[in-house]
Amino acid sequence: MSTPPARPAGSNTVNPFIVTDDASALISFATDVFGAVDVPEARTVDTDGLILHSELRIDDSMIAVTDRKPGWPFTPALIQVYVEDVQATVERAETLGAQVITQPTDFFGDVLARIQDPQANLWWIYRHNPAPDEQSWDNAETDDTSWESYTSPELEYIHSTLINAMANLADPRAASKP
Repeated sequence: MSTPPARPAGSNTVNPFIVTDDASALISFATDVFGAVDVPEARTVDTDGLILHSELRIDDSMIAVTDRKPGWPFTPALIQVYVEDVQATVERAETLGAQVITQPTDFFGDVLARIQDPQANLWWIYRHNPAPDEQSWDNAETDDTSWESYTSPELEYIHSTLINAMANLADPRAASKP
């Protein structure tokens, strides 16, 4: 494996960037739900008063957040986060206006839940429970690449809640238009 490319301290090789209608609210949400740390020196406000750039640190990861400019399209983010307690995380999110998309469910030995935050981003919330003989995806030996070969009631539920959530994604700004 090659050496990772140079990057600023605290950044990963890949860092998600979320565009939202209320960056301040999303920053508060991530801080309260996931324990994110807002990096004040990274905050840049544009001449129109909107947040042009901000950075949140969640454990060893960084998420950049910006306000959507007038005329920019609705682009929800899809974010995966590993936590210690999925149920407690979902409950914190619900108290802040998130909608539960997928209740905490066993998922190949892990626990998975999904929420949609008030800005319509979808969060995959995982608790990883490593097995003693855990394999990486790189080393997995399988001839079948279809998820359907692993079907169970739990997987059917997880799959159907994602399909429904994605089919029903809507620009939250549309609800406020007359």
